[in-house]
Amino acid sequence: MGLFSLTQELAIDLGTANTLIMHNGKVVVDEPSIVALNIKTGNVMAIGHKARMMHEKTNPNIHTIRPLKDGVIADFEATELMLRGLIKKVSATRGMFAPSLRMMICIPSGSTNVEIRAVRDSAQHAGGREIYLVFEPMAAALGAGLDVEAPEGNLIIDIGGGTSEIACISLGGIVCSESINVAGDVFTSDIQNYIRQQHGIKIGERTAEEIKCAIGAAVPELENEPEDYIFTGSNMLTSQPQTVTLNYSEIAYALDKSLVKLDNALMKVLEEMPPELYSDVVKNGVYLAGGGALIKGLDKRLSKKSGLPVHIAEDPLRAIARGTGIALKNIGNFSFLMGGEK
Repeated sequence: MGLFSLTQELAIDLGTANTLIMHNGKVVVDEPSIVALNIKTGNVMAIGHKARMMHEKTNPNIHTIRPLKDGVIADFEATELMLRGLIKKVSATRGMFAPSLRMMICIPSGSTNVEIRAVRDSAQHAGGREIYLVFEPMAAALGAGLDVEAPEGNLIIDIGGGTSEIACISLGGIVCSESINVAGDVFTSDIQNYIRQQHGIKIGERTAEEIKCAIGAAVPELENEPEDYIFTGSNMLTSQPQTVTLNYSEIAYALDKSLVKLDNALMKVLEEMPPELYSDVVKNGVYLAGGGALIKGLDKRLSKKSGLPVHIAEDPLRAIARGTGIALKNIGNFSFLMGGEK
């Protein structure tokens, strides 16, 4: 590798909604997965938070792209540009010698060979030399502090922006799993549709996202009730401003149809689970990770549906990135990792 060559290790949670990068055990990049491009020149105008601020507010010369959809790459070039820009943020000053990049990237467990190749190629084009991959449920379990190589069953639910993955893990492998395209983006869309239908107001994705984060709920009755959310939008009939007060029970109603699909996916995995592993899960409980775990009362809803204790992972938004970082530090120890090609 040469006398002056250095290797920089990066763990990347390449998500539909957000991309997180860990370096030396710390989250050094946590940005929305979005790119703003100049349509005339094709040049990158902004990535991450700055591009997010432009989203739905652009003029005809600017195009904002969310390059991942349902957990997989939908726009290869935009993904590469975004990755390259975010990696630059890790170390703006690298000195005379650019380090060799070793990357660990988490991917949905249902990824096809084509989708896996797209992630690997994007990472290589963004400067990665050694590329390793880990399935998201394994990363989520590691990030939740579970011993994934133990001879016992652990059940993890990872609710991201594009997909929700439910997996039973034992002895370093996924025994049974279910992946559905019902996650944060669908919840945001549900809120937009509800407000349009019930209140006659059209709102953008960003406003719906803010409502979800403030009062998003999975059950109509909570012990600790969040404050009502007040916003002003354009009335669809009159085009005049109208102020609306929303409470969390309305959002629980708006999300219910989508959450029923999550309930059913969980029950399907429980039905497929071998009896001995099911006994372990009864004892250990179910672990929730990903941004969707922050929806108020979701743990209570899933516990009531399954009859099992449900635990929310510590800092669930960063659990997958944390687990990807653990996988990076154990390249030689974990048999379930993929890749390493240079």
